[in-house]
Amino acid sequence: MSAAADLVTEFCALWAKPDPALIASYFTEDAVYHNIPMEPVKGREAIREFLEGFLAAFDGIDFQIHKQVEQGGIVMNERTDVLRGLGKETPLAVMGVFEVVDGKIVAWRDYFDMAAITAAFGS
Repeated sequence: MSAAADLVTEFCALWAKPDPALIASYFTEDAVYHNIPMEPVKGREAIREFLEGFLAAFDGIDFQIHKQVEQGGIVMNERTDVLRGLGKETPLAVMGVFEVVDGKIVAWRDYFDMAAITAAFGS
């Protein structure tokens, strides 16, 4: 595996016992985190703040990586993210794209069906 792929694998494992500050430290200062059904979050500090709010509802998220490929600092993975919280586990099929430069994530885009989240959590 490449250094970029190793970084993404390590990053994905952090979500099992999430620490928003630690997770945010993997991003560059000007990074963009975009859950495609929602508005993008821009900048490391804004990403940390978003994660604090988002992760408050969960005990953790298990990123089960099924396939992962890397080329030139672009890492793509097909995953099932198992959201643990509110007394249940909710699996979510996800396709993630990470852009890694100099050992940091400069962009992360996750593609998933928002209807699955809405159905599971009623929001």
